[in-house]
Amino acid sequence: MYSVNVRDHFMVAHSFQGPVFGPAQRLHGATYVVDLELRRAELDADGIVADIGLATQLLHAVLGELNFRNLDEVPAFQGRNTTTEFLARVVFDRVAGRIAGGELGPNAAGLARMKVTLHESHVAWAAYEGALPARAGA
Repeated sequence: MYSVNVRDHFMVAHSFQGPVFGPAQRLHGATYVVDLELRRAELDADGIVADIGLATQLLHAVLGELNFRNLDEVPAFQGRNTTTEFLARVVFDRVAGRIAGGELGPNAAGLARMKVTLHESHVAWAAYEGALPARAGA
């Protein structure tokens, strides 16, 4: 399996509900470094996994929707703890939707899997990984 990885970051404010979170129940900030890994069994006709430039732009656009936001105020996240694990899935789903919409170009139809890793510090991170659906006409 071949892979390519692009990286970006975003900053948020949020708070958590539940005693397991201790002082993180109070409003606090977080800066996440995000790795987007795209995988495929065979290289495309150009000899690449995906266009790194387009993948970088796509990730930046998705993270821009979250950057400098207080996640406690985002209606879609109401009643949810926006943990690192939860946010990894949110980013995964949003990127996958854009890939399905053609934002990585026609050769992205051969992508098989994707992994999104959010690094909340140099010693702790969480990820979500899954298969990418085949695009219509692929």
